[in-house]
Amino acid sequence: MTCSPTASLIVGVAAANPSPGEVLVAGVAGLVAGAMSMAAGEYVSVSSQADTEKADLARERKELDRDESFERYELAAIYEARGLDPALAAQVAQQLMAHDALGAHARDELGISEHLTARPVQAAFASAGAFAVGAALPLLTVLVAPELRLVPVVFGSSIIFLTVLGVLAARAGGAPVMTSALRIVFWGAIAMGLTAAVGALFGTVV
Repeated sequence: MTCSPTASLIVGVAAANPSPGEVLVAGVAGLVAGAMSMAAGEYVSVSSQADTEKADLARERKELDRDESFERYELAAIYEARGLDPALAAQVAQQLMAHDALGAHARDELGISEHLTARPVQAAFASAGAFAVGAALPLLTVLVAPELRLVPVVFGSSIIFLTVLGVLAARAGGAPVMTSALRIVFWGAIAMGLTAAVGALFGTVV
């Protein structure tokens, strides 16, 4: 729902009856601020996850150095719980640990793999990019919408954008399409409606 915050900002500012240029500046500022905020938040969150993974791996490395036989037994127990018979589980654990003991425990005991490991910078860029793409949609509407109908055009187009995003997100995640779309549209409309009311009130006061 990345277009909703910027759309709400644009609708709220536009409701105060500023010039189109001022609405555009506010929208661009919202896009930049939102993208940077998303990037910073994602970077901090994923960095914390990466720190936790490093600590877990360091602890696992020490446990392997201290008692490798117990760690082999522990790994075999994991494979038994997944359905292997005890003899085969012990054999698999022994062979995997002979190849890469830390890697085997990281993957099967800690749930850490090369493909799932935390990458803070990559996550930050992805989050900022997703926000920027979504926020660009209402900004493009500002450029083409008539000045006197800016609020309803941005509101209506944003509802369409949110509906499309909700459908795509539902299909990607295998969720019910109608429920997902309605949820996103409902809260997006509420956000834009409230900011429009605030903008109109502020424009009347000043």
